[in-house]
Amino acid sequence: MISLSGKTYWLVGASEGMGRELAKRLSAQGAHLILSARNEERLRSLCDSIPNARPLPMDVTDPKAVQCAASEIGPIDGVIYNAGSYDPMPATDWDSDAALTMSDVNFTGALRVLGQVVPRFVAQGSGDITLVGSLAGYHGLPAAIGYGASKAALISLAETMRFDLRNSGVVVRVVNPGFIKTRLTEKNSFRMPMLMTAEDAAERVLKAMRKRRFRTDFPAPFSWAIRALPFVPDWLIYRGR
Repeated sequence: MISLSGKTYWLVGASEGMGRELAKRLSAQGAHLILSARNEERLRSLCDSIPNARPLPMDVTDPKAVQCAASEIGPIDGVIYNAGSYDPMPATDWDSDAALTMSDVNFTGALRVLGQVVPRFVAQGSGDITLVGSLAGYHGLPAAIGYGASKAALISLAETMRFDLRNSGVVVRVVNPGFIKTRLTEKNSFRMPMLMTAEDAAERVLKAMRKRRFRTDFPAPFSWAIRALPFVPDWLIYRGR
């Protein structure tokens, strides 16, 4: 069991939704927090409401901003990458700008942040990395241009890091939630199975961070159904299409 008390975490994507709730729970466990997102006002209001937290506004799509922020964080014990962008988009209504933004925030931004942090962790022989993916990253789904592919890339990145860092003292985990009730999922017009609150999702991420287990998917049984899709024949999935 991993203790969170007294440790310093850099939480990227902390201003809204699950990230905001996770910050509250980490603080309640005695963790020290550096909170990043683009919205400085929301970050400051969050830091004013919890102890041992300081804001560090940052746009993960800006390489210089990430490098500058990383130079200000000081020693840390762990990083949580929760930054996310989402717009429902079928291929018939392709929006290149939106698709590229989702890819940049959900995946390339993680590369920028990790590029600043992983070398430090390897050098010190310790560190904790939590990447927040999505069940949408396990299989191509309707109206998920940009989002699904970027989350699939993030999961693949986590799997590669798990191999490469297994003897380094650095813990790597990926957490893949299903649908969470946030300002992002409010864009959906379809029924979302087993829709969770941000509070519930944050509690599950916190629980995952206490363990060294690499992969956590939730909620069950929705996650089981998603993970089973690659074993379903293509002719059955895409019939009538």
